[in-house]
Amino acid sequence: MDEVFKALADASRRRLLDGLNARNGQTLRELCSGLDMTRQSVSKHLAVLEGAGLVTTVRRGREKLHYLDAAPINAIADRWMSRYDQERARALADLKTALEQGPMNEFVYTAYIKTTPERLWEALIDPAFTRRYWGVSFETDWKPGSTITWHEEGATIADPEQVVLEAEPGRRLSYTWHTFTPEWAKAVGVDEETRVRLLQEPRSKVTFEIEPAGETVKLTVVHEGGDTLLGMSRHGWPQLVSALKTLMETGEPLPAP
Repeated sequence: MDEVFKALADASRRRLLDGLNARNGQTLRELCSGLDMTRQSVSKHLAVLEGAGLVTTVRRGREKLHYLDAAPINAIADRWMSRYDQERARALADLKTALEQGPMNEFVYTAYIKTTPERLWEALIDPAFTRRYWGVSFETDWKPGSTITWHEEGATIADPEQVVLEAEPGRRLSYTWHTFTPEWAKAVGVDEETRVRLLQEPRSKVTFEIEPAGETVKLTVVHEGGDTLLGMSRHGWPQLVSALKTLMETGEPLPAP
């Protein structure tokens, strides 16, 4: 937490975070525009923010996109705010966001896991792994363009639009999200009103970026989709990635909350 407080103490770094909060996924050039700082200074500030876990980066071709990662700030809130105050503050923050900003298009979450890129890749695709930390298994050959059949909580979800988009072993995996069938909703406890809202949104996609980081591996999850699903993902992905990290590092799954 010392690194987080140190990073937030600088007004220029707070401006960079404000910029990413307004529009996530910006390049260095975009972040430099409108700031009275040299490109080198902005790069140094971003490095401090990334070191504190407040910013994460994703490569898209030749571009390097920067995303706000609020997990460290949430950890501070969890440490010093009571459960009641936390829920009240979250409700007010959600209201402020809804009033001041447009809908989110992406949710980004980053974790560092003590493993290898090869083992992490297997954990993302092998049913023997995915069932243990996710409760989900995938039926596919993991070739771009191939369909994916989901198996979750006893529900089987098949659809021609559930497909593999990218598959670079040990580096990058991307696929479209599943269809929100009545069977799936019943199995996971999603009410019909929420399911209808999910069906009205464009089909989303998730991308896993895998990067070696010393003795660990940096895993970045980018989920692109509509408001309803991303609102659910904001709580679901941190729990899921924590379960994956625990399994990879200890060999035991995370206890169910």
